Amino acid sequence: MNYYIIYKPYKFISQFTSSHRKKKCLGEMGFSFPKDVYPVGRLDENSEGLLILTNDKKLNFKLLNPEFEHKRVYLVQLQGIITSEALKQLETGVTIALDAGPYLTRPCKAKVVPKPEKLPPRGHPISESLPTSWIELTLTEGKFHQVRKMTAGVGFPCLRLIRIAIEDIRLETMQPAEVRELKRDAVYKKLHIPE
Repeated sequence: MNYYIIYKPYKFISQFTSSHRKKKCLGEMGFSFPKDVYPVGRLDENSEGLLILTNDKKLNFKLLNPEFEHKRVYLVQLQGIITSEALKQLETGVTIALDAGPYLTRPCKAKVVPKPEKLPPRGHPISESLPTSWIELTLTEGKFHQVRKMTAGVGFPCLRLIRIAIEDIRLETMQPAEVRELKRDAVYKKLHIPE
């Protein structure tokens, strides 16, 4: 079995090939992955950060099954200065639109954080004159565009979204398009998945 963590760059899709010629794929990152490796979970094209790739089907099932409540941590830059009321609403649940209909998000953790230092530059810079704030969101679920829908739902649209951790696997000092190979034991231990 193979286990990799990558820093998915901004404007890349979470798959190896695409029928859209203009879409950048993981196969264009300049790393030769085994042919049967695939992403566990996804990040949308405009999001960046931690993505796990593997050919371990057990890991895929355990990590994506909501009953196991694996924590995913996101660093989010918001348009405007977020209020304590909006933070509380994020934590208690926000009704978002899904294809199946309205959905109330599970309780999560949300806190204001200082502007991160040493972040890699984003492909399309955000104007320095725009008032923004940064939060850290810790979720145990991952619906379609959930973070973006949640922050917009409380009145603070998402400008930049970076997944920085899944349980105890963290981006740390990784840079966009960087790849690290991990051992099975380390992956299962850091994700708190029993053998």
